[in-house]
Amino acid sequence: MASVPKGFLRYYVLRLLNEKSMSGSEIMNEIEKRTDGRWKPSPGSIYPLIAWLQDKGYAKEIPEQEAGIKRYTLTDEGKLFLQEHIKRKEELRERFGFLMPPFSGLPWFSFYPEKTRELVEAGKKLMMAGWNLFDGLREKYSEEVVTEAKEAIEQTAEKLNEIAKKLKD
Repeated sequence: MASVPKGFLRYYVLRLLNEKSMSGSEIMNEIEKRTDGRWKPSPGSIYPLIAWLQDKGYAKEIPEQEAGIKRYTLTDEGKLFLQEHIKRKEELRERFGFLMPPFSGLPWFSFYPEKTRELVEAGKKLMMAGWNLFDGLREKYSEEVVTEAKEAIEQTAEKLNEIAKKLKD
């Protein structure tokens, strides 16, 4: 997939290895699964990345559990490196969040548990409703509609922030 942002594969692999130890082929298969088959990195991108992570001390090979299968896990340094990535992502979201809709369904937003796909679908409906509203306002502008829609969006944003806050408590 050509539209994957630069450096994203490294972040994705770090996240996967933070969840559990995996082999290179398991990483490729898991990315393909989580992106609904839209993206499967090649061995030519995964294995050099794993070697780089090992060279930097961010990942290590774990003792063989199955004959011939090499699995990798993050080191403490790798977990810190992942935290740096997460911090940078949050800084970018703060700075450019309006350019990166969370419900777009793009592969790099499909990293969450399967149940959240329902949330992505609901978010897509919300985005379409917004586009429909703007299209309607272009055709027939109404101050009353703008006020009503703004209030609904602000209430929804407030409610979503309350829900998100529960995850941090």
